[in-house]
Amino acid sequence: MNKMTSTPMSRRTFLQVTGAGIVTATALGGSSLRASAAGYEKFTWISPRGTLEVLDDYPYWIAKKMGYFGDLNTAMEPGPSDGTATVKFVDVGQADMGFPSPGIFSFAIQNGMKLKSVFHMGARDTFSFAFRKGEGMADLKGLEGKTILLGSAAWQAITDPMLAAQGVDVTKVKYVEAGWPTWGTALAGGQGDAALSWEGLRAEWIATGLKFDYWLGVQKSKLPANTFIVRAADLEDADKKAFLEQYLRGWAMGLEFGHQNPRAAVEAVFEQFPAFAKNTGPELGTTSLLQQDNVFRGDMDKREGWGSHDMSSWQSFFDLTLQLGQIKEAVKAEDVCTNELIKGANDFDKAKVKADADGYKLSDEFAKIDVENVRAHMFDDAV
Repeated sequence: MNKMTSTPMSRRTFLQVTGAGIVTATALGGSSLRASAAGYEKFTWISPRGTLEVLDDYPYWIAKKMGYFGDLNTAMEPGPSDGTATVKFVDVGQADMGFPSPGIFSFAIQNGMKLKSVFHMGARDTFSFAFRKGEGMADLKGLEGKTILLGSAAWQAITDPMLAAQGVDVTKVKYVEAGWPTWGTALAGGQGDAALSWEGLRAEWIATGLKFDYWLGVQKSKLPANTFIVRAADLEDADKKAFLEQYLRGWAMGLEFGHQNPRAAVEAVFEQFPAFAKNTGPELGTTSLLQQDNVFRGDMDKREGWGSHDMSSWQSFFDLTLQLGQIKEAVKAEDVCTNELIKGANDFDKAKVKADADGYKLSDEFAKIDVENVRAHMFDDAV
């Protein structure tokens, strides 16, 4: 395995990179993207990862395949690998919806971006720390004096709150920006002591030969995870608000379908990305999706439906980031997160979606996958 060259950064330098100025209006994917004056000519969702070839966005692909978006003109874009691009591009109108982590969302708020969270996908904390086999730690205080690898400098906004919530003195943690998408390879190659990861990615890393031990936020953290954000002004426009509600209904239906038939949802993603399908395979693909479903669903008995925000969890996060100095002014969760679209987004025929999922004809290779057996072993690599 070739050892990549990484760039160590001081905390001062890291924060300067994280707080970089707003991007200018640069077209994504070589196309011109803009919102129309009334509603949206073409509604564009931008990834926080710099790629779409992942299982994370399965609700969109299965919803698109099943026609759940109706006649809406939608697009998905990978965006730049810069960790803050998902909020920057929405802010300047080059995309219409982003999917930032809470840390990147707080970065946007701190930098004056008038954005609002409208659909909370990550009901459980998706983020985790990967360690080389045999080096995992159950108590993250052991990371004090150690080095954590990140794919983007901006991800410090994700890791600092996670660590602080576990009692870690974040001033004693070192970070290295090891690059996207090779920061996991860097950890396996002997660099750093740990690396940021997340649910779904765990299975994808296994598919590429990267086997680690994990401290799992989904089991041990009470912080919220990634959410869908839009320009706050769009919620004041009746046409755009109606569009957003219908669009999010498509995602909610895709989430429900994936919960009912995870193998079919994986097939929908694999149809979009044949090379990714070949490298991942049905079993690890199903594992990845089940990890994501666990995060997206959360404790549904206590939620208003897919995408609803737990305001107390979000308030705890904002209070923590204020203590860390990640934001300079107190943020009230209700001012930047809203559940006003959740009732409409979940207003669909769940029996029909279940019938669609139950009636889906799986390919032979997916039909062989024992979902319950995969589910039973989802956390075998947890420390």
